[in-house]
Parts: sequence; C-alpha cells; structure tokens
Amino acid sequence: MELIDVFNILHNAVEAQSNGKKISQKEMALFVGVSMRTYQDWKLGNAKPQAARVVLEMLGKLDDEDIIRVVRKINRLGSQR
Repeated sequence: MELIDVFNILHNAVEAQSNGKKISQKEMALFVGVSMRTYQDWKLGNAKPQAARVVLEMLGKLDDEDIIRVVRKINRLGSQR
C-alpha cells in the first residue's frame, strides 16, 4: 500500500464522519494544519511526509484497542494547544 492510498482512505473516512459531506482538499488541509499545496502534494503522491510512514508503521504494531487509545490521547493533547 502506498502513502497516497492511506491519504485517500483517511480523507474518505473523515468525509464519512461528516455525514457524507464532501470535504475539499482546502478544508482538509486546514483541518490537519498544512497548506493546501502541501496536502495536494501528499494526496497526489508528489511528496511523502517521512513522519507519516513512521507513525503508520508504529500504529500497525498495536492492537486495535491500543490504536484507539493512542489516537484519542493525541487528539486530546492537540486540542489543549
């Protein structure tokens, strides 16, 4: 699986959480805190953020329950900033 596939899956999952409302690349870039150009490059496979692959590999070593716990903790820390 390529990183572009991961971004497409995640983008679609976020849209599904929004009651199927389409989310533009610009909206998604704002949501994740990067420029639209950066997000487009990631989504098109023109750029590959190195940290993303490492994070995914680390998450892949966890059980489902641990993944949920870790992601929720990360979200809580992010909302405190």
